[in-house]
Amino acid sequence: MNYALYIILGLVAGIFGGMFGIGGGTILIPAMVFLFGLTQHQAQGTTLAILVPPIGLLAAWRYWQSGNVKLSMAGFICIGFFIGGLLGANIIHHVSDPMLKKLFGVYLLFISIRMILTK
Repeated sequence: MNYALYIILGLVAGIFGGMFGIGGGTILIPAMVFLFGLTQHQAQGTTLAILVPPIGLLAAWRYWQSGNVKLSMAGFICIGFFIGGLLGANIIHHVSDPMLKKLFGVYLLFISIRMILTK
């Protein structure tokens, strides 16, 4: 295991997370699959494990200081995310790794096209 590469990946994901609010789905998962050889299921599970500690706490605090956090909205979304994460994890174990990789790619493609075409 190359711990230095893992730390560098975390640093890159953290920088992009702080700048754009992204990281897990767009940086960590593809990197774990293509650079470190994890299966799609392993990459998604590992990314969720990374989120267990309050990873975004310092970045969110900085956004909050600038008046760019809606705490009441975040709190309610967090409740749904908490429950939805468990439901999603239960559902996805019935999907093969190749199909999961394709579904994830379609999701990223849809989001990227939507972001590019939105004014």
